[in-house]
Amino acid sequence: MAIQYKRIGKHGALVSNLCLGTMNFGWVTDEAESFRIMDRALDLGINFFDTADVYGWGGENGDTELIIGRWFAQGGGRRDAVVLATKVYNPVKRQGNRPEPNTDGRSLSAVKIMKHCAGSLKRLQTDWIDLYQMHHIDRDCPWDETWQAFDALVKQGKVAYVGSSNFAGWDIATACQEANRRGLMGLVSEQSIYHLNNRMLELEVIPACRHYGLGLIPWSPLAGGLLGGALAKAAAGRRGSENFQKEVEKHRTKLEQYEALCAEIGENPANVALAWLLHNPAVTAPIIGPRTVEQLDDAIRATELTFDDEFMARLDAIFPGPGGEAPKAYAW
Repeated sequence: MAIQYKRIGKHGALVSNLCLGTMNFGWVTDEAESFRIMDRALDLGINFFDTADVYGWGGENGDTELIIGRWFAQGGGRRDAVVLATKVYNPVKRQGNRPEPNTDGRSLSAVKIMKHCAGSLKRLQTDWIDLYQMHHIDRDCPWDETWQAFDALVKQGKVAYVGSSNFAGWDIATACQEANRRGLMGLVSEQSIYHLNNRMLELEVIPACRHYGLGLIPWSPLAGGLLGGALAKAAAGRRGSENFQKEVEKHRTKLEQYEALCAEIGENPANVALAWLLHNPAVTAPIIGPRTVEQLDDAIRATELTFDDEFMARLDAIFPGPGGEAPKAYAW
């Protein structure tokens, strides 16, 4: 096992180089198995857990945080052992609440940030959130208001760090400059989609993260299963949804080359895709979303893989990126 601990960008906190994603909890993974996955993650050395106030697709928004909270409530040092990340921006509708446009809408208003933080803390049964992430950019709300709300939460001891998710490169720059004007720490991380078959971040988001010292936390590192041996699984009769099969057919040529390359070195395609991310110094920790303990154990293999320049070049040939960083990717 090669779980290592990295700082979140230029910042001080140490987190495992795999992040446990919890979106499946309470949906495709029941509470008992969710508890086993979290316990196993700690046993393996994974101390970085990611969730969101909106998760709970099998029931209500917030149900995933409730599951994590009940797991923390068992004690045994669980809360102290975890660097906990959650998010704010999306609607969180719960049956016990009256309709309310700030809660039921999408924004980064001060009212929403303060209210949703209180809700997350209650559901998670914790006094603080280690990394509170803006789940999406809100270009209609002034940064004066947004940063004032986050600064208040930090000063109250309810939040340690603030991160972004699904931000453009210029959004990251704006957020960091606006924070700097106020003497605030600003963003410490960006969580965004990034995988072999979607490398658009390399144009401007990764350069922005590097310039401002943000850690990069890729979500969907397997492209929703596309990079997890989709062709082999289809051949075995595990065809998946109609939309997924359309994606497979759309990318069949690349997937055939990719799965053949993985077979050549005798490695699972899912682990190769994760290991490719781990080779990028900009990446702090890809988010893995195991549905079972067995899937979690399988993912650890990715931390043990090392690729030489030739193999990385072969992956680049199958999945070419955007051509480098802007503007040199498209101009002189």
